[in-house]
Amino acid sequence: MRKKIYISLLLIGLVALLSGCTDINQPINAESTGIWNKYFVYPMSQVIIYFAQLFKDNYGLSIVVVTLIIRLFLLPLNVKQLKSSKAMQDIQPELKELQQKYSSKDANTQQKLQQETMALFQKHGVNPLAGCLPIFVQMPILIAMYHAIMRTHAIQGHEFLWFALDSPDYILPIIAGAATFLQQKLMMAGSPAAQNPQMVAMLYIMPIMITVFAFFFPAALALYWVVGNIFMVAQTLFIRKPMMKDASTGGDKK
Repeated sequence: MRKKIYISLLLIGLVALLSGCTDINQPINAESTGIWNKYFVYPMSQVIIYFAQLFKDNYGLSIVVVTLIIRLFLLPLNVKQLKSSKAMQDIQPELKELQQKYSSKDANTQQKLQQETMALFQKHGVNPLAGCLPIFVQMPILIAMYHAIMRTHAIQGHEFLWFALDSPDYILPIIAGAATFLQQKLMMAGSPAAQNPQMVAMLYIMPIMITVFAFFFPAALALYWVVGNIFMVAQTLFIRKPMMKDASTGGDKK
């Protein structure tokens, strides 16, 4: 679990570096240069502008719609990630038995543990790194959306619901933080991660970070976080919960 967390953070950091985060204060337009700007951020910005014009210059509604479209596009990857997490959860009892059987810290025993663990993964068709791939694929898309919102000049001066899209809001950040916490809480429920102190700490650290950032960023970005996390909550309820229920029913039948 710890190795998976480190790999995920490394991939996120790498994608963030390659995405050119130093351009965040530069407006995006047709003249913007660089692969990241030309093929990721600018097309995303144009999609936001297209839907805003479709909704009579309602950029808030456009951000909502584009965020939902992105999340629907990424849904198969998220389902794969959920299934991978569930598969890892299913083999935890056998994995713990192996760890107890080969508890000695000498090199030969640890090598045997690794061999038996890999055999267990192959037996059940589990790839311990499968959950990292969806994260790596999603990050360029999600960061591009973040850049597009921050760098699309046309968003400035527009309002949505009770807030101005180009100015920080004081209610939306709290909703964003709460939605992030709920989404992570549902993901962790009943999984081995709930017993991992590092994952439990992240359960509280991430919502706090999102809330604090949202207080300083334009409300358009907080809106994106809110919509995205509410979608993830619904996804978890409709996909992961039935998976857990089926597993529980199967266990009872046995």
